[in-house]
Amino acid sequence: MSTSTSAAGRTVRRGRRRVEPVYWLFLLPSLVLFTLAITVPGIIGITFSFTDSIGVGDWSFNGLTNYIALFSDPAILQSYLFTFGFSIVTVLVVNVIAFLLAIGLTARIRFKTGLRTVFVIPMVISGIIIAYVFNFLFSNSLPAVGSATGVTWLQTSLLANPDLAWVAIVAVTAWQAIPGTLLIYIAGLLSVPGDVYEAADLDGASKTQQLLRVTMPLVAGYVVINVILGFKGFLNAYDIIKGLTDGGPGTSTRSIAMSIIAGFNGGDYGYQMANATIFFVVAVLISLLQLSLTRGRNAL
Repeated sequence: MSTSTSAAGRTVRRGRRRVEPVYWLFLLPSLVLFTLAITVPGIIGITFSFTDSIGVGDWSFNGLTNYIALFSDPAILQSYLFTFGFSIVTVLVVNVIAFLLAIGLTARIRFKTGLRTVFVIPMVISGIIIAYVFNFLFSNSLPAVGSATGVTWLQTSLLANPDLAWVAIVAVTAWQAIPGTLLIYIAGLLSVPGDVYEAADLDGASKTQQLLRVTMPLVAGYVVINVILGFKGFLNAYDIIKGLTDGGPGTSTRSIAMSIIAGFNGGDYGYQMANATIFFVVAVLISLLQLSLTRGRNAL
């Protein structure tokens, strides 16, 4: 009995890998930097969300006052509504266009390598630079074209129209975001074995049937990852909106990030820290959703 027990103990001990101290030594600097740059400021910010601080000077705790006020503030609710609506529409536009481009750029066409390079260029340009360039196009070039051609709705800037400004923001954001999504889809399509398509051809499947019944199921993991990552990224939209409309006309295109930063500069530090805390909770929930949707998928 004792022999079997000791043998089992040795087996358990052998099954546990001993962590070398040098691993902890290399981990320590990153852990310290992450704690000082992310964790500590986060805890301080959450603490200030329960105060009446304006960013400087004296402050006092006011409990849940900031959080209660947030849910009755129409400007904050509008920013959440715009941000989520903008994110959903942009995710759909980006993924549909990127997937179709990926199919074309993995087909047997000439110059596909050069075309891939061209389509990736927007990804390496700063968002604020892109925004200022398109701001000029929407405010000057397109109205000039509209006046010359007699197209009435083009004669005024889309950015000045509270009902259409979001369309311009979606278009510019998608233009920059499509390349990154495109690269992931290209990787997914190239990972599909060619034998699968040969078998589908032998079974008489058309190209459309192959796309719907072969390609889509095999790259579903890539679709899920692109949708979740895209949605999380667009929730943080700031630079392109800042350069295009600065949240206008009025506050019709003000995102959550813009509301938070504007509050920091406008003396609503504690109030906007409560807003940032709620936004953080939303981001965590989306991250948990991502983990649940991608669990068990080994596409990447």
